[in-house]
Amino acid sequence: MRQELLSLPKGLAEEVSKNLVMVGRLIDDEPEQAYAYSRIALRLASRVAAVREAAGFAAYATQKYSEALAEFRAAKRMTGSVELWPVMADCERGLGRPERALAMAGEPEVQKLDKAGQVEMRLVAAGARRDQGQLEAAIVTLQSPELASSSVQPWTARLRYAYADALLAAGREDEAREWFAKTLEADKDGSTDASDRLAELDGVEFVDASIDLSDLADDQDEDQDEDDIDEDDEDDDEDAAEIAAAERASDVAEYYDEDDEEYEPLEQSAADADPDAEGDKA
Repeated sequence: MRQELLSLPKGLAEEVSKNLVMVGRLIDDEPEQAYAYSRIALRLASRVAAVREAAGFAAYATQKYSEALAEFRAAKRMTGSVELWPVMADCERGLGRPERALAMAGEPEVQKLDKAGQVEMRLVAAGARRDQGQLEAAIVTLQSPELASSSVQPWTARLRYAYADALLAAGREDEAREWFAKTLEADKDGSTDASDRLAELDGVEFVDASIDLSDLADDQDEDQDEDDIDEDDEDDDEDAAEIAAAERASDVAEYYDEDDEEYEPLEQSAADADPDAEGDKA
């Protein structure tokens, strides 16, 4: 890419390079923004193959398959490379033309691809078979030395996953489970959801344990308010009890005033209650 950009004036090359860098950074997580940057680069340097290729991948990421295919074809004409052949075939699938994708899978260009490209082409062809409802044919298409190999390559997880998924679609659940497990063994960076697919086959359900902290805070505030109300009620009850006790104490104090001529003990002993008891004892 750098060599291609050197053919541009320095200032223009720097501007195009900045936009291409943004395409690379955003294409996975924010493809629409990546696409916008690719269009800027394309306006600035449409005769640079790397720019056409980047624009193609950005369009592909946003499912603009017709536009992506046009850009890939332009890049292929400029470079003469067949490297983009599998993704061009997949664009045909995206456009609803699986038969064209299958035709491309049989072209001489496939033989010029490296191993990774050939595996990618096999994946596209299997997908085209599934598009046509040919599940068993898709399974057979994926059966290859690369699939049977025990060595783990960059494409291994994706190949095994596609095979497991095709088996499951064909109703071959036990075999699918076996291959999802093999996918998980090869998927070191978690590029597939093989673990989730295995869990589904095993009947495991995941419960979302995430908690909305704002809701939790609201609940805590409500609990605190209820506690405050309860405490206030308790305080009111205690105050009322204290007031009542004070009033009773006041009444008793008045009632037991010994200086009062009407003073009478609140409780009388048995002797006090029976004046003759003293005399009898004596």
